[in-house]
Amino acid sequence: MNLVWMQTGACSGDSMALLCAEQPSLESLLDQGRPRLLWHPSLTSERRFGAVLDALLLGREPLDILCIEGSLMTGPSGSGLFDTWRSRPKIDIVRQLASIAGHVIAMGTCAAFGGVHAATPNPTDCTGLQFMQTRPGGLLGEAWRGGAGQPVINVSGCPAHPDVMTKVLAMVAAGVPIDLDGFNRPAAFFSTLIHQGCTRNEYHEYDAEDEVLGGRGCLFFALGCQGPMTPGICNAALWNGRSSKTRAGVPCLGCTSPMFPPDRDLFVTPKIGAVPKRLPLGVSRAKYMAYKNLAKAAAPERILNRDMEP
Repeated sequence: MNLVWMQTGACSGDSMALLCAEQPSLESLLDQGRPRLLWHPSLTSERRFGAVLDALLLGREPLDILCIEGSLMTGPSGSGLFDTWRSRPKIDIVRQLASIAGHVIAMGTCAAFGGVHAATPNPTDCTGLQFMQTRPGGLLGEAWRGGAGQPVINVSGCPAHPDVMTKVLAMVAAGVPIDLDGFNRPAAFFSTLIHQGCTRNEYHEYDAEDEVLGGRGCLFFALGCQGPMTPGICNAALWNGRSSKTRAGVPCLGCTSPMFPPDRDLFVTPKIGAVPKRLPLGVSRAKYMAYKNLAKAAAPERILNRDMEP
């Protein structure tokens, strides 16, 4: 099963994260030859991209998996000339390769939803492969399907979680069906929240908040943590097997979400009075306010005094 990994408007962060995958590792996948890596701008040296591209487009080799890392730059004026390969717009190459690929996988939030480059004012007219932030469409259009019948598989994150990337590749290579959520993310890895597994959860439940970085309390109420609203496995499958943002005392920035990055300060929680504007998924505002007032009054001394390890 042949794999091509192409970078468009990218910082290479997903490629760097991919090298840290452990379950499974990239090396173990490649050693087994499933998939067979035809091209990666940093990891292959035997062939040049032009030769690989010709072989695929002329039908001499099949393209089973096309991975795109980076946003799709359509500017200026729809020409795609802000991002080219040998003077050829990369968006044209992506469209051609997608038309013959069995599966297309967006590796990272930029390829999935536009990401950092598509944030306001989006000077290069960036988009994702099949979404522009929350809007279906993107470069390929909402109706696009790969040869295997699926839309683009969005492995979002900035960067994407390394183990999610390799697990999705292993599943596709093995022919395992992948259920997708409403934003075409693999449901197996995007159906729980970053909040689940966070070591600061008890502080959250008792509304014991930190107002400056470096403490042991909850980061949601004042410091902009998006963990209660963001799907992902960062606190279930730790990065490098060791940690996560919230375990290191940094708020979750919501980087797997279509609207990342938000058009506001990342380290401040917008509020209406004392209540955050955005609440944990599925929680009504009236019930939340009533519950939190009671929870804060009932907080044990050890929570108020931050006596527990984070």
